[in-house]
Amino acid sequence: MATNLAIDDTLIESARLLGHHRTKREAVTRALEEYILRLKQQEIVGEFGTVEYESDYDYKKQRNAA
Repeated sequence: MATNLAIDDTLIESARLLGHHRTKREAVTRALEEYILRLKQQEIVGEFGTVEYESDYDYKKQRNAA
């Protein structure tokens, strides 16, 4: 799917050079992948403290019961 975007040429060229990408497309794709990964990580961090934890849970006992 072709998409036209008005992206600052200085930013794109800096990203391309720093990331050692051959093309602007590679730089943009990599940036989007990293952006998505970071957002997913932030979602996970937001879950800290919301899951109940049982300190006396014996996972080895559960494993042997099956």
